[in-house]
Amino acid sequence: MTQTAVPSSTTTPSTTLSGLRSLHLIRVAFSLVWVALVATTSASLVSPDEPTVIAAVLLVVYPLWDAVATLVERRMTTAATGSTDRVGTLNMALGLAATAGMIVAVFSTIGTTLLVFGVWALLSGAIQLTVAIRRRRTVGAQWPMLISGGLSVLAGANFAAMSTSATSSLSAIAGYSAFGAFWFLVSAITLSIRSRRENR
Repeated sequence: MTQTAVPSSTTTPSTTLSGLRSLHLIRVAFSLVWVALVATTSASLVSPDEPTVIAAVLLVVYPLWDAVATLVERRMTTAATGSTDRVGTLNMALGLAATAGMIVAVFSTIGTTLLVFGVWALLSGAIQLTVAIRRRRTVGAQWPMLISGGLSVLAGANFAAMSTSATSSLSAIAGYSAFGAFWFLVSAITLSIRSRRENR
């Protein structure tokens, strides 16, 4: 649940704000659908269990989708600013690495997937915090992403710690995704408010 591109101009074009808002809303929709699928098909799986085929697909798709969304956002803001986003490139690489790690992990246990997911959530949350801090002056309305990034770091560390517990379940990741959807929705709303103020 990471946003990465950092516009360099002091005034962000309204098209960029609108694009970011739309992308955040798409992220919300994806996360809610993903949570619903986990809750209805895989929430009962605990650490010692092997992921089912459905659970394996869901676990691999999640970080892959984040990498794709990061690519879209990177292109959007790079087109607006003309500058290369190294942080975005780093986050895409992280998402793809997490996808590869998840492909391996799903052939083991839910506990292993929790560990891989936790490391990814921690690192991507740290990147999100960095981006939100840098983006405060150029885009503004970043407090939801600051909170979301901080929570992602904490959740990632918690998942890694939970991975060895026999009672930890896949529903923990569903909760993480649901909270991510909430903060992306809040971010979309704050970006909308910012855009309206700039257009007055």
